[in-house]
Amino acid sequence: MWLAGRGSADITGEAAECGMLGYGKADQQSAGIHTRLRARAFAFATGGMRTLLVVCELPLIFPSVVNAVLARLPDGYTEANVMITATHTHCGPGGYAHHRLYNGNAGGFRRRTFEAIVDGIVEASAKAHADLAPATLLLGHGELRDASVNRSKQAFDRDQEEERAFFPGAIDPQTTLLRIVREGVTVGAVNWFATHNTSMTNTNTLISADNKGYAAYHWESREEGLVAAFAQTNAGDMSPNLRLKPGHGPTEDERENTRIIGTRQYEAANVLTGEPVVAALDHRFTHLHLSRVLVRPEFTGDGRAHRTSAPIAGASAFAGAWADGPAFKGFREGHHNPLWAALSRGLVYPLSPKLRDAQVPKALFVPARGMVQERVPVQLLRIGRLYLVGIPGEVTIVAGLRLRRTVAAIVGAELRDVLVAGYANGYAHYVTTPEEYDAQEYEGGSTLFGRWELPALCQTAAALATAMRDGVPVGRGIPAEQPRVRHSRHNPPPDVPHPGRRFGDLLSLEIKDGRATATFVGAHPGNDLRRGGTYLEVQKQENEGWTIIADDGDWSTTFRWSRHGRAASTVTITWESAAPGTYRIVYHGDTADGPFTGSTEPFALDLDRTPGDTV
Repeated sequence: MWLAGRGSADITGEAAECGMLGYGKADQQSAGIHTRLRARAFAFATGGMRTLLVVCELPLIFPSVVNAVLARLPDGYTEANVMITATHTHCGPGGYAHHRLYNGNAGGFRRRTFEAIVDGIVEASAKAHADLAPATLLLGHGELRDASVNRSKQAFDRDQEEERAFFPGAIDPQTTLLRIVREGVTVGAVNWFATHNTSMTNTNTLISADNKGYAAYHWESREEGLVAAFAQTNAGDMSPNLRLKPGHGPTEDERENTRIIGTRQYEAANVLTGEPVVAALDHRFTHLHLSRVLVRPEFTGDGRAHRTSAPIAGASAFAGAWADGPAFKGFREGHHNPLWAALSRGLVYPLSPKLRDAQVPKALFVPARGMVQERVPVQLLRIGRLYLVGIPGEVTIVAGLRLRRTVAAIVGAELRDVLVAGYANGYAHYVTTPEEYDAQEYEGGSTLFGRWELPALCQTAAALATAMRDGVPVGRGIPAEQPRVRHSRHNPPPDVPHPGRRFGDLLSLEIKDGRATATFVGAHPGNDLRRGGTYLEVQKQENEGWTIIADDGDWSTTFRWSRHGRAASTVTITWESAAPGTYRIVYHGDTADGPFTGSTEPFALDLDRTPGDTV
């Protein structure tokens, strides 16, 4: 018999003046909220065993977060049976890693964002554990072909013909849904589908859960009590920007694209009724020193043993993925970085044959030792007939296929029931096939540990699968040491109101084409992150009272902060109305002296139309 539980909690970090993680752009600093970020946790138990799966609307997962969460979970939950994954939105605040590379544009480690994330994950997990109750699990598979495109086709075309034939559209169309059902009602759902969470571009400065966040919000808003997560799988070379240009595809509007790609994921998932899953849980877990793996000939593909190397970023990694957002000027994808290629061929590789064997033909640019995670977690979770291969990186679809086939062949599972759970438990950048690596597109340049990284991971996944099949333990390995962090020195000046005004004063209200825009004398949002709360409310007058119909977690609202002078703030709240009525917009702010509230006067809307929410 299955026991299953689910829980959800807010994990939104600093909504102002915090560098956003994902695109690596110095000027992408948070300036408000498009949608709040959430952690959704799912607990499973049967036969004295338990597992916890947490899907977080975050750019990435780091060991800093995992270790802090594990220390606060109930007894029985460990690094081996807990999987914490990220949806990989590129519009979340950064600064929560203990590896300095990821805190660069955040000015260092941001404790308040880190604590909001950890507190939220722990809260969601505690809810899921407390919610454990008899349930039926249903697993279903389908296809979705208009929500992704291969952004690295040149590299994909180097893969084996049979593998390319497996993905005739150069995408992974499989969408998988695990339902938690009680008394005929779906109360929990986890979907896996491969597409980058990058519909919002690197010019956006509002915190956003992006297309996967919209899919979850869309479904949950239609079914009361439902917790629905849209998780990642092998999305390394899958873009939602169907026209292979940031913010383009299927429309020219990034916000509308977010909604459409999210809705398509929801619709493809919701129709999957699934078949019952026999109660069985198992897990295997190890820490792999990815810089020092001797890969056996049966995994390398050329009949010889090879070694991985210390992490080094290639010049093409700094070009960025052009379909989702170029990175730094002066760098190009592929073999088009002649200076760095010449230095690598003429100086570095001749001096180090071992490095050459691991990293050629990469045009070496930045050694990353000490800057990124080298001892990485690799995990295999079994939930009935579903097997999740937890990889702390961005796995391309063919790399994912090789991992899936490796595990499926050993445990005797159907291939469709074995998924790569990318962005799980840590982050070690990209995972490409050796053939894709040779193309040195963005993904290959970002495969830090060299050409044999995927074979090393396949070898490790095979060991976990064999141990699971045979019912024997595996060695834990040596976890990474937690590096010292450099804390951010960001301290905004004490808040002052606009001259002649008070905090919360309404500066303007504009109502046009079904949209209400209210501007207030505000305060810095960093004074209180309002985790689990809101900076705004849209209230509707009903029966001589006011009912809250939307807050800053809703798709229909945006909360934007801006600096006014040196220490004053302006807050602009927009709301897309959906029905006629009498409304008011309320703003909640905080200063060092405590909270305050501002509000518009009641205003009437008499719409000739009701905006739809369909594609």
